Amino acid sequence: MKQYELNATIRKTTGNGPARSLRRGGMFPAVIYGPSTQPILLAVNVRDFEHAVQKGNIRRTIFSLSIQNGTTLTKPAVIKEIQTHPVSGQFLHVDFYEIDMNRKLRVMVPLMPKGKAKGEEFGGMLQIIEREIEVLCLPREIPEALDLDVAELGIGDALHVKDIALPAGVELPSGVNYTVVTVVSPKAEAAPAAVEAEAAEAAEGEKTAEAEKAAE
Repeated sequence: MKQYELNATIRKTTGNGPARSLRRGGMFPAVIYGPSTQPILLAVNVRDFEHAVQKGNIRRTIFSLSIQNGTTLTKPAVIKEIQTHPVSGQFLHVDFYEIDMNRKLRVMVPLMPKGKAKGEEFGGMLQIIEREIEVLCLPREIPEALDLDVAELGIGDALHVKDIALPAGVELPSGVNYTVVTVVSPKAEAAPAAVEAEAAEAAEGEKTAEAEKAAE
């Protein structure tokens, strides 16, 4: 998991007016909290945060927050919630959640299918059911993605969560084993369309019958 240093200062005001003043000065409001941390109101530099966003997926980034308040207080954190303007995309507010670097987290990690399924050579279609899964691991061991080898899948075959090769230190939540990818047959793909066509023909037939009855 990527780690990024980010400076922040403590703010003492709340509300829309102070928030607008912060944004005019190139900052925006944030807060940090955690199981053993009382909420601390923060102000973060917009450009510094944008730079962190450009580095990668901020949902899977550990921030080393250097909080300035006469002295420097450093806290490791992840983003719990982020609010942006619906039109401009401007950052409005960020919730940071302080983490314990020695305690496992539940995080969502993307799946990356690798190879071409054998079933695709016979007209099958690879159907990705889940694009990310939840895992448990220490913050420093959070993988960027998990590879999913689909090369041996034939038509009708599927891979489940427990089929995924996990790196050392990464584990699945207890009792989890749902399907993440499968290869469906052309007939399975065509079936919904055929059903829809039959339904449409039946409906048209009913309309025609009603029209003929009305004309009698």
